Amino acid sequence: MKSGVRKFVFSDLQKIDGYIDPPDALVFLSLIEKQRQEKLYGGLAEIGVYYGRSYFLLRKISAPDDNVLAIDLFDIEADGAQYQRFLDNGKSLGIPVDEDLVITGDSTELDPQAIIDKVGQVRFFSIDGGHLLRHIVADSRLAKSVLADHGIIAFDDTFNPAWPEVTIGVSDFLRRNSDSFVAFCVTKYKTYVCRRDFHGLYRAALGRARHLLPFEHVEMDFLGSKVLRLHNPINRRVAYELLRRLGLGAMSEWAYRSA
Repeated sequence: MKSGVRKFVFSDLQKIDGYIDPPDALVFLSLIEKQRQEKLYGGLAEIGVYYGRSYFLLRKISAPDDNVLAIDLFDIEADGAQYQRFLDNGKSLGIPVDEDLVITGDSTELDPQAIIDKVGQVRFFSIDGGHLLRHIVADSRLAKSVLADHGIIAFDDTFNPAWPEVTIGVSDFLRRNSDSFVAFCVTKYKTYVCRRDFHGLYRAALGRARHLLPFEHVEMDFLGSKVLRLHNPINRRVAYELLRRLGLGAMSEWAYRSA
């Protein structure tokens, strides 16, 4: 990993309020690098931007001319304060938000053509919007309708007990679309899904990715497919959190350097 990206993941990005931590940030990085190596092109999109942590990650690790679409209600603070913080975070990171590639509104009511018009077919779609079953049903349908053949959907909070309907919604999506879509990787919080034709490519890529060597790799069955489970041991999580809370974010990468 180049030092600039390393500093961004383990230091700069952690200053932005949000919920993607280093393990999944490194999965995002590994998958997008593989797509670039294989010349698998397309736009990138995220539902549920919050203050931009994973959005800015996508911007950082994709090519400069890649289009990254942000979709959010931006309504958790009054008078547009959430949106303004999102813009301010981009400025502080040196990654100004392209406001032409922001859709402010309810993703469950979004016309797929609105996404295609902005970024074309999507090769990486992060879903972290509403966490009720109706949200997951609508957002997964939307993602499916705009996804490139080689596209990936990253579902957040799939195994978080605080949001059980997310797990139900993702499982239902995979069962309903079992002829075409399968999971290929799960982490503590996310499930990564692609079309069957690309399952082997992406699963093998993560199994060999240098960024992911520190994690325990476990093969498991999940709704009819072989899935790579990446486990982050408790000692590594504790070391990382301790260094981060002590204000030693730049040193926290040490916890993820070696297997």
